[in-house]
Amino acid sequence: MNLYKLNRTLHRDLGYFFIGMTLIYAISGIAINHIKDWNPNYIIRKEAFQINANLSREQIDKQKVSEILSSVNVDSYKSHYFPKNNILKIFIDGGSVTCELNTGYCEIETIKRRPLFFHLNKMHYNPGKTWTYFSDFYCVALAFLAISGLFIIKGKNGLKWRGTILGIIGIIIPILILLLYL
Repeated sequence: MNLYKLNRTLHRDLGYFFIGMTLIYAISGIAINHIKDWNPNYIIRKEAFQINANLSREQIDKQKVSEILSSVNVDSYKSHYFPKNNILKIFIDGGSVTCELNTGYCEIETIKRRPLFFHLNKMHYNPGKTWTYFSDFYCVALAFLAISGLFIIKGKNGLKWRGTILGIIGIIIPILILLLYL
């Protein structure tokens, strides 16, 4: 087998082998890139409601907290405390309820794992030692794929003309961004 054919075979087979890893990093990478626009790991919902105003801290006990929760059809009480004298914080399954005792304004916040993205992002952030080794192998394979890809096409569409131009542009853009923004 000549070197050209070996290069194509390895490039093809590694591409097939790492299709799952490539999709994990591509999807989670886009999600993480836009973390300022949305939370890729969790769906956070907030809903306001009103209770009787002018409750005092002394009036709040487990029974009163249960009444507040039942008014919004929540029955998953865990605990409560007062972060400030007139603020009641109630912990429930999958979130919390915050109430301003003097105004009666309350807000229920629920947190739920975002399907698919939560797990893909966890893998992107490297969840453990075994994954680290596999991920390192993937990184080496990506470097090989990038370099071996240069030699897949021959002639004017390869390194002799088009490949060189596009390759140079592909190197210059990250360098410019590095110099201008970082």
